[in-house]
Order: sequence, then C-alpha cells, then structure tokens
Amino acid sequence: MVTHLLDSDANPSAHQHALGRQAAALVAEARADIAAEFRCDADEVVFTAGATEANNLALRGLALAHAKRGRHLIVSAMEHRSVLACAESLASEGFELSRLQPDASGRVDPAELRAALRPDTLLVSIQHINNETGAIQPLDEVAAIAADAGVLLHVDAAQSAGKFPIRLDALPIDLLAVSAHKFHGPKGSGCLIVRNRRRLRLRPIMQGGGQEFGLRPGTLATHQILGLSTALQLAAEQRRSALEHVAELRGRFLERLQAHLPQLRIHGDPAHSSPYILSFSIPGIVNSALMNQLADGVALGSGAACSAGTIDPSPTLRAMGLDDEALHGAVRASFARTHQADEIDEAADRIIAAVSRLRKLAC
Repeated sequence: MVTHLLDSDANPSAHQHALGRQAAALVAEARADIAAEFRCDADEVVFTAGATEANNLALRGLALAHAKRGRHLIVSAMEHRSVLACAESLASEGFELSRLQPDASGRVDPAELRAALRPDTLLVSIQHINNETGAIQPLDEVAAIAADAGVLLHVDAAQSAGKFPIRLDALPIDLLAVSAHKFHGPKGSGCLIVRNRRRLRLRPIMQGGGQEFGLRPGTLATHQILGLSTALQLAAEQRRSALEHVAELRGRFLERLQAHLPQLRIHGDPAHSSPYILSFSIPGIVNSALMNQLADGVALGSGAACSAGTIDPSPTLRAMGLDDEALHGAVRASFARTHQADEIDEAADRIIAAVSRLRKLAC
C-alpha cells in the first residue's frame, strides 16, 4: 500500500477521493510518530522543508503575531545563520536584538541570559548543539530561566534531534526546529514543533492554501514526511549505541592526529560537546589550503555547511575569542554512525600527510 501510494500523485489534502485520504492517513501516522519521539501532541508538529524554514517560521511567525507583547529578542552569537539573519532582519524592522556572547568553550552563561531579559522580551532563541563546534548549550538552565520570566523559548535542534533525547513534556520549550538530513533522513524535509499551537498562534510567513494548520501552505511531500518519520525512529532506536560508536571514532581520530600533530588545537570543550562534531586547527596551516589538499579524499568543512562557498572566518569561532591564526585555520570534521574505524584512520592519515606536504611547500 505504501509503495503504491508513493508511486502515485495522491495529494494528502485531497480528501474527496480514496487515494488522497490514504495519503493523508500516512502523513497523520508520521506526524504521530514524530510527536511520540518528542513527547508532544501530534497537532503541534508542523512540516517544513528543513530547519532553516522552521527557524524562520518560528522567529518571524512569532514576531508578526505577538509584537504587541514585546519587541525584544535574545539570541546567542553562535546561532545558525538562518536564525541570526532572520533576527537581524526583524531588527531592521523595529525589533530590538540582544546577542549573548559565548565563553571560550562556545557555551552561553545562563547568568548572562538572566541579565539580558527585559520586561518587553518576547523570545529567546538558543541552538541546542552548535553546528560548527558541537558545543552543547545548558538547555535545562536556559529553559528554566525563560519559563520563570514568562518568555518564549525557541530551540534550533537540527544537530541534536534523533541523536540526543529531547522530551518536551519535561522541558519548557515553545518552539523546536528539526531537520531530517541531520539524522540520515531525506534532505529538504523537517518540522517545527509549536507547543500549545492554538494559544501561540504564529503568523504564517507564506500565503497559499492553508495547509499545516494554516502555517505552511503548499502540497505536502508525502514521501519526504515518511522519510523524516522513519529516519527519526531509526535514529532513536540506535541512539545509545550510535553515540558510543561515534564517541569512540572521534577519540580514535584525535589520538591519531595528536600523535603526529601535537600542536593541534581543539576549539571548544570536548566534555561539553557532541561527539558528532569536531572543530580544530593546526598552527601554520590555513584551512583553505588544507581542504584543497584533501578535496578528493576527506570531506572537511570550514564555517557552517549552509554558508558553503565562503572562506571568511567563522563568526561563531570569532565570538569564542579565537585568534586570527586559529580562525583562518579552523576546519570541522563530522562523524556519523555509519562511519567505520578504518575510514577514520584513513582520514586522519590523509590529513597528516597533507599537513606534511603543506609545510614542505612553505619552506
């Protein structure tokens, strides 16, 4: 039945015929499964094209709907560009914006958040896990501070959903953005979870047929939604073993690099970061040169993946206080549950060899 529906052009909004109703049932089942993972109500799950759209809908949709409640927004300086750019756009339209600066580990200080709150603060937006350094924010403390102040909290969970448990029945988070491809789901699929949606009543940022409770118009991509739900379930089932596996791989990778490159610098605190992400630099080695050397064999990044094509120093790392050498040398390695030890060893060996070549060229 699922294969037949996926091979057809059935629109889940076309309730007037059987195929449309069957497609709608599949979407409803996927929505319920996602809600079960995050411990929220099914009608609080709003499907989007990914976390970038979800972040924009959260910030702009809330600002448009509740400007009378307050026009002050608080974000961290390390947020994903989809949050920062949206917040900056709102600031150009009359909202006031405060940016929380991280410490050297890339984490915000909850005391600074408390001090930044004002009577007209509408929203706090904090990324759960940073996409460049893997820094894990003290979300429990942040959520408690926002809740105590009666301020809404948005969390970009693109790097944590599926990989780490997120229980919305225990954490007072109002808006949660999720992206499927971060846990091996299809690209171009995600969702925004809007707690107490009927009370919060976001304003849509696009106009159309009123799908997704009037918040996100357009024909639902049934296959993408099923892929999102299935990938999330698989990630949740493998969460503990995957976390252990990836932590072991990252440790192996670092041990091999540090044995040959003792001056290697790690950006952030490994004790408070996700093992899925590692940011590092090698003194005397510029990131663009290193990545050029490795382009055919090792997939390293610099800055955020969504800022591909730019080699400007990372605003996230700059906010953490890195010096110019580290800023221009920083690269990011990402680890996945599908990686194997021999692949990690080969990647480390290729990096070591590339550094050796670059140093010889510099002599």
